[in-house]
Amino acid sequence: MSADSPPPPILLHICGRDTILGLRDQIFRMHGYEVDSTVSLDDGLKLALTRKYSLVIIDVEGDGRIPAAEKVCTQIKEHRPDQEVVFICNYRVSVHTDCPKDVIRSEFNPQAMIDGVKAALKDKS
Repeated sequence: MSADSPPPPILLHICGRDTILGLRDQIFRMHGYEVDSTVSLDDGLKLALTRKYSLVIIDVEGDGRIPAAEKVCTQIKEHRPDQEVVFICNYRVSVHTDCPKDVIRSEFNPQAMIDGVKAALKDKS
């Protein structure tokens, strides 16, 4: 990175599926994002409260993940009201709360995932 270029956006990626976490992180990095990641919602909350992220991405695929992710999202927003949080999944999710900002549906289509992240970051600016 040159002195004239802005720093890359910093993502926090929280995903309970270790194999998917590594693959997504690699894709994010290939597209120029800095990534912190964890498989634990509790650890993700701790990270989100200690560092300002350009975007927090929470995977909601799996049993019970949506209510747990909504709880973490709400806790993040209580401490950092301006923090953008999105959910990501491979199937349709209906969100009935004000948290998260959006749901990125990627059908494990890496380009759709990156497009969703770019859209979330663009809406923020």
